[in-house]
Amino acid sequence: MKKVLKIVIGVFISIILLFFIIIALGGLILKRHVHNEVAKMLIESEDISDRVFGYDFINNLPEPVQRYFKYSLPDGQKYISYVRLKHTGTFRTKPEQKWMSINGIQYFSTQKPGFIWFAKVKPFPLFWISARDKYFKGNGDMLIKLLSNFTIGHSDGKEISQGALLRFVAESAWFPTALLPSNYLQWEAIDSNSARVIVSDSRINVSGVFYFNEKGEITQFLAERYMGTIKEKWICYYKSYKEFDGVKIPVDGEAMWSLKSGDFSYAKFKVTHIEFNNPSLYK
Repeated sequence: MKKVLKIVIGVFISIILLFFIIIALGGLILKRHVHNEVAKMLIESEDISDRVFGYDFINNLPEPVQRYFKYSLPDGQKYISYVRLKHTGTFRTKPEQKWMSINGIQYFSTQKPGFIWFAKVKPFPLFWISARDKYFKGNGDMLIKLLSNFTIGHSDGKEISQGALLRFVAESAWFPTALLPSNYLQWEAIDSNSARVIVSDSRINVSGVFYFNEKGEITQFLAERYMGTIKEKWICYYKSYKEFDGVKIPVDGEAMWSLKSGDFSYAKFKVTHIEFNNPSLYK
């Protein structure tokens, strides 16, 4: 009987060890996959950091937009081609759900609008969900894996791409030169504290309204974004501005849906590290 019990325990331990080995290998494979996607995006987007911003560039822009650029960028600032950042925060998928901790890294290209976001959400200790969201060349793609191994969600298509491009626009507040007029972005005046931004990339057209305070800080972004197959009001809030390499950006942000049933806040992020024009991968 003791011999049988030892065999059973040995088999059980072996199964547990094999499970953890599979989980670890799956995590490494997913990380390598994301790194390959980032490398491809950075290679295919040109370096524009040799361009230099000047206040004379913005004379024809709406007044609150001029105020924003004079607040966030020094005269003579080099254009930001690439961005990498780390963030912490909380996340939930339903209004009634408890907030879950989240830690993520994100890479951006700006000459061609693009980003790749990779994060872990932890509903419980020792249990996590890996999420990868990306946009590049008009294509958005969301991948969700349980324990970095088991795919529990994968979405793409025009609705995902539209939402991903809007995410790029909203998060451009972290690298303001991407909001300067370009071959894919333009501004329209509204009033003294708001202006509409219009972005066209690979036959995808999005627009939204940025709101500014008297200092010139962006405080809010409002757009119509697909939630499933229906467009709903999507709002981002920005606060706690800090300076990085002479550029002032918000480090605290919140995203929510404004629905008929009420406002649904689903993400609160805090930027803990950011670098400009460093097209390399976090280890």
